[in-house]
Amino acid sequence: MKAHEIRVIEQRFALAMILTVSILVAELAGSWWTGSLALLSDAAHVFLDLFALGLSWFAIRISALPASERYSYGFHRFEVVAALANGLTLGFVALVVLIEAYRRLLEPEPVKGLDLLLIASFGLIVNLIVAFVLSRDGHVEDLNLRSAILHVLGDAAASLGVIAAALVIWRTGWYPADSIISVFISALIFAGSYRLLKDSFRLIMEGVPECIRSDEVANQISTAPGVIQVHDLHIWGVCSSNIVLSAHVVVFPGSDHQRTLNEIRERLRSIFGIEHTTIQLENEYCGQGTVVARKQLN
Repeated sequence: MKAHEIRVIEQRFALAMILTVSILVAELAGSWWTGSLALLSDAAHVFLDLFALGLSWFAIRISALPASERYSYGFHRFEVVAALANGLTLGFVALVVLIEAYRRLLEPEPVKGLDLLLIASFGLIVNLIVAFVLSRDGHVEDLNLRSAILHVLGDAAASLGVIAAALVIWRTGWYPADSIISVFISALIFAGSYRLLKDSFRLIMEGVPECIRSDEVANQISTAPGVIQVHDLHIWGVCSSNIVLSAHVVVFPGSDHQRTLNEIRERLRSIFGIEHTTIQLENEYCGQGTVVARKQLN
């Protein structure tokens, strides 16, 4: 990504985070004022979005930092550490909200329905503005940007739920609607927490990124000109946007090794977005690792 594009995306994230903070403050204060648990749980969900925005912004910033002697891959993996900590914290918050929702279902507490409606509507409007800021000009090719937009749209959906509960309470006085929506939003938080923990665990264990299938990668390598066989293939992620690959590739004797290597690297970069590759070309199977793909010879 060019330096100008990075600056533009950084500015969008900065504005989106400022707007999201305004939602968070309004909903925390509004929860205290209205007595709404649904608004408090939505504030927790907004915090998840704010963290996602901050993490995406940080990932873009840190990707521009040079690697050092001690950290040869740079500081990309800090994203994993932060995501793991956030996933555990949000899981705990969602559990606390669920317990409180259960208590309020047994003993409903009064909620100021009209005030809740106004604050939740403010949250919905600002979330839609944030989504517009992030997606304007249609520049959403960046994975971090797409992820952030999905987070914001998810929070907009949660705000709609709070608005529905506020309308019910305002028009009918049925206070359990607030607790029921709290359970729904807690489920969204649990889902977000689970994804963070799952993705973090996969990266920590150096697993194959979820967006990539090893068999498809092996097939693309094995069908490159001059390739006979692929073995000892490893694919892992340093962070969500930095994928690394190493492999042994058996080639035909006398083939143009540099042409084959260039073709393989171009396929990996253009099809799978894998920039960091270590490929060892061999004239025969060295016995190391498992054979994962072999070209069908006539």
